[in-house]
Amino acid sequence: MARGNQNINDQLYRTRSRNAAEERRAPSEDHRKRQIRAWIIVVAVVLAVLLGVHFFRGYSRGKDISMVRLPCYSNQNVTPFRDGVLYYDGASIHYLSSSGTIRWSFPAGSEVKFSAGPTHMAVWSGNQLYLVDQNGNATFNESMEGTVQFARVGERYAAAAVGDDTAPKLVVKDLQGSQVDAEADAFSGLMLLDVGFYGDQGEYMWTLSLDVFGTAPNTVLNTFQVGKMNTGEVSLGEDLTYRVIYENAKLRVFTTQQVYTYDYKCVQDTNATMLVYGWKLIDAEVPDRGRAKMLLAPTSQTSSTQIISELRVLEGDRDKRYTLPTSCVGACIYGSNIYAASGDYIYRADVSSQRFFGYKIPISDGGNITAYYGTTTDGKMLLASGETMYSLTLPN
Repeated sequence: MARGNQNINDQLYRTRSRNAAEERRAPSEDHRKRQIRAWIIVVAVVLAVLLGVHFFRGYSRGKDISMVRLPCYSNQNVTPFRDGVLYYDGASIHYLSSSGTIRWSFPAGSEVKFSAGPTHMAVWSGNQLYLVDQNGNATFNESMEGTVQFARVGERYAAAAVGDDTAPKLVVKDLQGSQVDAEADAFSGLMLLDVGFYGDQGEYMWTLSLDVFGTAPNTVLNTFQVGKMNTGEVSLGEDLTYRVIYENAKLRVFTTQQVYTYDYKCVQDTNATMLVYGWKLIDAEVPDRGRAKMLLAPTSQTSSTQIISELRVLEGDRDKRYTLPTSCVGACIYGSNIYAASGDYIYRADVSSQRFFGYKIPISDGGNITAYYGTTTDGKMLLASGETMYSLTLPN
């Protein structure tokens, strides 16, 4: 009996000891849990602060963004040319550096028009046609056989549409003015809309013309090897065709409905056709090698007063959409980045991402950006605030 009582006492002792140990351990475990929760809160706060600093740094006036006021006005045909800016004051065409310094002036006369190419610009008025190099020197100056409708300049050649609207002659010259080709028969009864050069050395040429005498409007694409032969012709239908881009030995032809792809003989790659109805091409980055990046905006947002809220990038078979943080007056694609300008911010996003960072535009007089005029080859965005023009360094 005594041994039974002893066993009971031993069990009671062990139970009390275990309970006491658990009571001592419980506060320790609660303390550890509180410590873990505290560390989690601290880490979360630190991450939030870091993300907030990164966010607000992006939406502040960055160290790598600067802006210069240019000595020209937005109504003076402001055009990017290489790493500078062309503008026409009614008497002369001036070439500015992107910092606003006048590099040269060309006395063009009154009521002239001009277009810029890789190294030269074409200037015309009435029958007169000039070719002017990047240093402001005229390499060609002659009166053509008819009124110059328009002219375009490539790497090796310049082309001018001469004569009546529906009976044009296309004259092709090298950049020193020697005639290398002329074509009239291919455009009989057609209205020439545009022309451009392509190929490794710009040795090929495309033209867009419009048949205005048919039962329905019809746009025609022609391709040529300069100085040799017509290489192809294709009817594009009644949809408005407004841009041709040369990419990876192919011509990408933009209409209001589709993007068509052709080779230099106008043979279509039907597998590369893409629907772009409701979208308009506004810029393109075409590398020497690799795929072009083509930037589009909704057609309804690209009128004379651009208020853009969405963007789209086509790159090969990739098709990505982007929503801008606020409405913007213009956008471009430069390198691997998309840039868009609003009234007071420049937004930047990597093409592979859909996250935009904002940079406050440093306008000293407190004005707002109202228009975008293009981007120079050295990464300066041309912006207007009313009539005042600025050159803004694109942020990295």
